[in-house]
Amino acid sequence: MKKKYQNIFFFVGILMFAIMITQLDFHEVWKGLCRAGYWFLASVFLWAFLYGINAESWNIILRSQRNPDGSKPEKQVPFGYLYKLTISGFSLNDATPAGLMGGEPYRIMSLAPIIGTERATSSVILFAMTHIFSHFWFWLLAIFLYIITQTVTTAMGILLFAVGTFCCLAIWFFMVGYRKGLALKCIELVSHIPGLKRKTLKFIAKHLQQLDNIDNQIAALHAQSHGSFVSAVFLELSCRVLSAFEIYFALLVVAPHASYINCILILAFTSLLANALFFMPMQLGGREGGFLLSTKGLAMTTTDGIFVALIIRVRECIWIAIGLLLIKFEQRQKKKSPQNSEHSDF
Repeated sequence: MKKKYQNIFFFVGILMFAIMITQLDFHEVWKGLCRAGYWFLASVFLWAFLYGINAESWNIILRSQRNPDGSKPEKQVPFGYLYKLTISGFSLNDATPAGLMGGEPYRIMSLAPIIGTERATSSVILFAMTHIFSHFWFWLLAIFLYIITQTVTTAMGILLFAVGTFCCLAIWFFMVGYRKGLALKCIELVSHIPGLKRKTLKFIAKHLQQLDNIDNQIAALHAQSHGSFVSAVFLELSCRVLSAFEIYFALLVVAPHASYINCILILAFTSLLANALFFMPMQLGGREGGFLLSTKGLAMTTTDGIFVALIIRVRECIWIAIGLLLIKFEQRQKKKSPQNSEHSDF
């Protein structure tokens, strides 16, 4: 990736990070950290492990890719470099509005000099699809857990039915996308935005073959490497389930009676509400509101919800900072990584 693009990603991330930091009450943050003690460190280190699971899911996708003649690509990406791009990409996604505005382009532009633009683009699209796809399965799992473990009122039953229906429709949409590819369809959707139709159609005409190749690589993962597809989805779903330990660690301080099942339900409800507010950097406000509502619904106090939300918010800030620092020092790391700039315009 050219240094100017690297600096753009870094400075945009820093700007959004600075805005988020100003929203924190540092006195409350310090009180919360002192109260959490070593459980806060456990939460931070937990995410070092979870990002590793994310990176392995992406690694499976990359290694399942094939050349047009069916042969295995010669160039592979070291796992350590994928791990770095995973952290940096998620830090940009968390810091920027609309979720996927920063992380995915950054990953594509970082990988393109190594494995080529088409392969980099298809792998990043597949990784993002699998990450989002796993969320819908996670929310479905949470619905069944809620029905089994909690008392379902009429209002809650209606809400669960609506969310379940939405998840099933989303899963169907993604399965169609896995079978046929989504790159060309997504570009065509952009053409319906006022003022972008002419430029988008011109882009499609110029890069139609590349878009078709990307879609073919996306479809090939599901059709030819079914085991790899299932493994990648399973790892991402496992990551969603295991991330509930972060809530469990925080609740051990304020509500030791809380069960791990309760933590999964809190995470599911909170992530559902936060993703509905995808246009906000770090889903500011949405995640906190989700914690307050979910803990209240599970017979926990409002104070418990505020404490958990604060601990998670501070942990996110730490990992965003780490991710942005990795972007800044990427140039040094790339000198140690195999590159082939002839494959990319970036």
